Amino acid sequence: MTPERVERISSVLNKRQPDLTVSTEEVHKQRNIAAIVRKCDAVGIDTVQCVMPREGDQVYRGTAASANKWVEQCHYSTVQEPIDQLKAKGVQIVAAHLCDTAIDYRDIDFTKPTAVLMGAEVEGVSEESMGMVDHAVIVPMMGMVESYNVSVACALILAEAQRQREGAGFYSERRLSEELYKKRFFCWAHPKLAEMCDREGLMYPPVDEEGEVIAL
Repeated sequence: MTPERVERISSVLNKRQPDLTVSTEEVHKQRNIAAIVRKCDAVGIDTVQCVMPREGDQVYRGTAASANKWVEQCHYSTVQEPIDQLKAKGVQIVAAHLCDTAIDYRDIDFTKPTAVLMGAEVEGVSEESMGMVDHAVIVPMMGMVESYNVSVACALILAEAQRQREGAGFYSERRLSEELYKKRFFCWAHPKLAEMCDREGLMYPPVDEEGEVIAL
């Protein structure tokens, strides 16, 4: 483990935003999931929630390329589950959805704990979900088509969230808990050992300041 590698991992983890997330509802296409996860990593999102397509979860496997190693993905069978969990933590749910009550995405305060809900490629966010969200947003368009690709729309919304949070100083100091920081650091620095510990149900061993595992 080189000093440069330790510094790189620490620097990225220090910018992670534990109260900003994305939830996908029935997004089927592999390239869209991959693009969304990559953008989540780029803006410092730690965890995303994926409500799996009704046809099954096979499309989610190995779809996020290298970003899959840096962003935790939680899979759910119904949209009610992640929304209930997020609301219990005081997170506002912002759905990207074209409707009469939708507002410009730039009018949302993304410095608040926020989950961006992205719906399926054709149907969009379901009626069930719309009954639970706090805000519906749109990305204004000047052309003939009514909407962007789901991953592009997500990227635009997250870029605005990043802009607001940078202005508020959210990337200037560590926001992950000490426990989660240590967990993520170990998984990123020692992925094979972390995988073995997870498989065997073992606690992660401590690491020293150089990122090396401390022999017990």
